[in-house]
Amino acid sequence: MENELFQKMAQSVLDGDSDAASALAKEAVDAGIDPLEAITKGFVTGVNQVGESFASGQAFLPELVMAGEAMKAAVATLEPEMQKRGVHRTMLGKVVLATVEGDIHEIGKSLVGTMLSASGFQVYDLGVDVPAARIIAKVKEVDANIVGLSALLTTTMVKQKEVIDELDKLGLRKKVKVMVGGAPVTRDWVQKIEADGYSEDAIGAVAVAKQVLGL
Repeated sequence: MENELFQKMAQSVLDGDSDAASALAKEAVDAGIDPLEAITKGFVTGVNQVGESFASGQAFLPELVMAGEAMKAAVATLEPEMQKRGVHRTMLGKVVLATVEGDIHEIGKSLVGTMLSASGFQVYDLGVDVPAARIIAKVKEVDANIVGLSALLTTTMVKQKEVIDELDKLGLRKKVKVMVGGAPVTRDWVQKIEADGYSEDAIGAVAVAKQVLGL
């Protein structure tokens, strides 16, 4: 029964159907299914499939965006239940997330934010096309432990380095861990800009966040 529901959840994301995603999320809550399981086993499966189709040229940007919207609708429905169940959950750390300046790709970053929130991190998502100065200001304002920087274009990757250099200049680098992500990001790039970690997908990002904080 659960598996069938998880399949329908994945399908609602594949279809980019926000209403169906939201209804299925409510169904899961009513059935007493762990909201985190609904996300990871249901909706995320759909997101990953859309992501793979996009990477192989079988799906296009509008489909990717609609899948992201369906995912957001599902999470918005599941969030109150997650909060209810997570009353005793300890906050693992504060994360400032942004897609760097010049880049407007949202879906990967939003998904990372969703998974980090669901796993017990406090997430401040600044959105897309965010200048380094605004990212730094937010880090100082909320006293963040981690900065997550997304870039999907090779031309905007340098902005990830810019944020790291700024943190260095301000003497915050020892205190704030930097995670980077996005399709063109490689391990070599991560070492070159001296970031603390990177993940190829949203599920992996949670493990990396815990790892860089030594949890």
